[in-house]
Amino acid sequence: MRFRAAFSLLASPRPDGGCDATTARQRRSCSCRRARRVRRLTPDNLVYTTHRRSTVAAPVGSQAMNVPHQVHGMSLELALPDWPVLTTDEIHRVLQRFAAVGRLTAVRWHSARPFSAAACVDTASGPVIVKRHHCSVRSVAALREEHSFMAHLRWAGAPVVEVLHDARGRTALAHADWVYEVQRVGAGHDLYRDALSWTPFSDVAHARAAGAALAQLHCAAQGFDAPARSTSVLVANLRLFAQADPLQALHDALPTRPHLAAALQDRPWPDDLATHVLPWHAQAWPLLSAPGALPPLWTHGDWHASNLLWDTTDGATRVSAVFDFGLSDCSSALFDLATAIERNLIPWLRLDTGARAQAELDQLDALLEGYAQHRPLDANHLHRLAALLPIVHADFALSEMEYFAGITRSPANVDIAYHRYLLGHADWFASADGQHLLAHLHARARRLP
Repeated sequence: MRFRAAFSLLASPRPDGGCDATTARQRRSCSCRRARRVRRLTPDNLVYTTHRRSTVAAPVGSQAMNVPHQVHGMSLELALPDWPVLTTDEIHRVLQRFAAVGRLTAVRWHSARPFSAAACVDTASGPVIVKRHHCSVRSVAALREEHSFMAHLRWAGAPVVEVLHDARGRTALAHADWVYEVQRVGAGHDLYRDALSWTPFSDVAHARAAGAALAQLHCAAQGFDAPARSTSVLVANLRLFAQADPLQALHDALPTRPHLAAALQDRPWPDDLATHVLPWHAQAWPLLSAPGALPPLWTHGDWHASNLLWDTTDGATRVSAVFDFGLSDCSSALFDLATAIERNLIPWLRLDTGARAQAELDQLDALLEGYAQHRPLDANHLHRLAALLPIVHADFALSEMEYFAGITRSPANVDIAYHRYLLGHADWFASADGQHLLAHLHARARRLP
């Protein structure tokens, strides 16, 4: 997801078990370094318990030294996880439900991604990813929406990792407060396993290959006509800011999104949005509201290099597998392309250190060239893309606020998502660096027929 590195070799399961619904003061803030304490959700309230250490990844049954498991947080700093690490016994129990996988032989590593708990494990049939969500983040039904999209993409020939099913054909299984899924590990090299979101490609050729693969995925997504996701938590779309009056749309949505309403309750959000975000929406609206401007399409929603596997065996660079569809939803191809630019080509985390965030324009050109090899981009597309960029993050920023306010209950991270992400990213586009990026897109559009 947005600020994760992909999966990271950090720690293996807690030896003490612990399939309880645990949350800590959330993740990734320089201003939010915390003591090792975790909040355990109970039906009645939140009670503090001491954070447990986990063990280094090792073959099943072996002994390993104690190290704390960490995940990617709200900045360049690692943080303690909100969700307990998957235990070996827990992984065994899950894999028994997926009989075709075979027995567990080793735990390779635990994921550093913060919104769930996941591990890469070796089994008798090969490596798989076991992933666990809290039911407040993903229900069985919500997770199967994502899986249906992935199945359609695989049917259409896209190199999407396989989601496994049990003997009854179920791809998402519930146990107590948790929902589990198991996926095959895709083919290719995980070149960006430790790369944070909002960090660039290591090579212009990778940007071009990522653009080509994104266009091919959008082609494969054609014909998937499922309704939009049933959840508003941690999904990427433009439901609110693709409307004529986003303020009214947000106001109307709050009764059905009480956690977001609570996050916004004591903030002057109508004035803040009117100052920081709505001027960009007003500029974009004539382009985005034109007939056929944003044809609806289910999309990946988090197209970052760390969600791709890579093949470089013959000297060429290509994307060999795509994974992590957790943010996928019905949006549009241009929304997904704008998100890819926002995720990969603007180094937002430099702003936390007081440095400038200068967009990677060479990689931007390569990404667009790769995309246009499979889905042509004309001047109108590029003008709309430039119009989308300052607001492409807005709905997801609100979704993060909802998650931090209602699920992990971290006021500090709500504040970061509001000020630095929702408002701050929009503000960047008014800076010299932001204006330079938008001007580059418009200039590229003018050179097209």
